Amino acid sequence: MKKFRKVAVGGTFDEFHRGHKVLLVKAFEIGKHVLIGLCSDKFVKEMKKPHITASFEERLNELEDFLEALNPSASVEIVPLNDPYGLTITDKCIEALVVSEETEQTALRINQKRVDASLPPLKIVVIRMVPAENCKPISTTRIRYGEMDREGHLLK
Repeated sequence: MKKFRKVAVGGTFDEFHRGHKVLLVKAFEIGKHVLIGLCSDKFVKEMKKPHITASFEERLNELEDFLEALNPSASVEIVPLNDPYGLTITDKCIEALVVSEETEQTALRINQKRVDASLPPLKIVVIRMVPAENCKPISTTRIRYGEMDREGHLLK
């Protein structure tokens, strides 16, 4: 049985890789309905990533393809994310947030903003970073730099 009615997860989801899949699978394991915040092109620019990033449309298409393969009947909603918080600081129905170790601090800030707005804090579920063959985390940056493929297999 699912623990939560509504779970949120967010990200850029660029070079959609094994780490992204683990994060999303966990969200669907614990939530009846999953709200996915997908970083907008404007927000990605503000993040000043050290590499190019695929367009919102390209990232959305890859995300939708994965979700369709995972579970075509899943209850899911994808919304553009224009800041680190999105709907998590205003939506009373969200009960939990699934994050990676890398974004746990953002989750703690979200809970502080919720408390400040008289909303209950979210249950934070932290997923460990998925290791590549060399035991370092799989990351979009490392994939973009040609160090590894999307499954974490080393290329150099």
